[in-house]
Amino acid sequence: MRRSPIARRGRLSFVALAAAAALTLGACASDAGETPAPGGDNTAAPAPTEETLQVAFISFAVANTYDEPMLAEIQRVAAENNIEITVFDGNLDPNLQVTLIQDVIASGQYDGLITQPVFGPALVDVVQQALDAGLTVVNVDQILGDDFTTGATQVDGLAANVVFVPSEIGTKFGEQAVAACASANLDPCNVAFLHDVKASAIGVALYDGFTSVIEGTPVQIVAEGETFYNPAAAQGAVADILSANPDIDLIATSDQGLQGAVLAIEAAGRSLSDFLMIGYGGSAWGKERVSEGVVFSNVVQAPATEGRLAMEAMVDALRNGVNRGDIDPFADFPNNGVMTRDTADQFTGEWAG
Repeated sequence: MRRSPIARRGRLSFVALAAAAALTLGACASDAGETPAPGGDNTAAPAPTEETLQVAFISFAVANTYDEPMLAEIQRVAAENNIEITVFDGNLDPNLQVTLIQDVIASGQYDGLITQPVFGPALVDVVQQALDAGLTVVNVDQILGDDFTTGATQVDGLAANVVFVPSEIGTKFGEQAVAACASANLDPCNVAFLHDVKASAIGVALYDGFTSVIEGTPVQIVAEGETFYNPAAAQGAVADILSANPDIDLIATSDQGLQGAVLAIEAAGRSLSDFLMIGYGGSAWGKERVSEGVVFSNVVQAPATEGRLAMEAMVDALRNGVNRGDIDPFADFPNNGVMTRDTADQFTGEWAG
C-alpha cells in the first residue's frame, strides 16, 4: 500500500471501514472452575482480514445535489470492502482538480483514484501521471478526454470508465424539445435554453447535440441563461428572460434549472401551464413533475448507479487485479432513457434534484 504521514488540508474525509476479524475461542471446560489441559492451545489464530486500502475521489462539485447519491454509493461499496474514501472537492474548477490530483500523487498515501472531471481534456496528463505513479484509476460520470461523443476510454490504463455521453443527452434533449413543441402545434416554438455551466465540457457538448437536432424545425432558441446547477441562480435567470421575452413557449434546462424556472414563473404571477418544460437529470423531483404533467419529459441520468459501478470496478481492480474497461450505466434503462408521463413509473429518481 502507498502510505505517508502527509496531511491534506481542505479535503473532506469519509471513512469506510469494515468490521475487525472475529476472534474464535478454543474449547473450554464445561465447569466454571475447570482449567484447560496442560500444553493445550485453546485459542485459534485470528481469521485473516484484507488490508485496508485508500482511495481518493476527485469530485465534480460536492455541493451539487447530483453528486450526493454517487458519493453515497461509492462509500457504501467501499465500506463493504475495507476501503477508506477521501473526497476532494473540485468545486466546478478543472484547474483545481489538476492540483488536487497532483497532491494525491505526491502524498504517496493512496492506492486508487476515482476521477469525475469538470473538463475532461484538462485532466488527461495528470491522470496519466497518476497511472505512471502506480495508482489504480477509475473514471466516473464525465468524459475523461476530448471526445464528448463517445463513452469509450480515452486514457490507456484505466481500470474502468463509467460515464454518460453528453452529446447523446443533448440529442435526446433536442428530440424532446421538438416533440413537446409539436404536441402543442407551435410554429415557431420559442425556447429559453438554460445552460448549467456554459463553458464546461458537458455544457458545450449538450448544447451542440440539442441544436443539431432542432435545426430546420419550428424550435428556435430565442433566449439563453446559466444556472450553475443552482435553483436560485436559475430563478434569477428565468425571471430576466421572461421579462425580456414574454412570448417564451418552452424552457429547456437541467432539473435544478427547472426548479428555479418554476419559482420564477410563479413569482411572475403566471401559470405553469402557460409553458412547456423539458429537463435532464431524472431526479426524484423531475420524475414527480413529469408524472404530474408539469414537465413534458426528462432525459434520465443515474448518479447512484454510476457510483456503485465505479466503486465495484475499483474493488475488483485493487483486490483481484481485474480491469472492467468501459461500462455503460444506462444499458438497461427503459424508453431509451427518456422519462415521459406514460413511462415515469418505470424509472427511479436516483437523486433529489
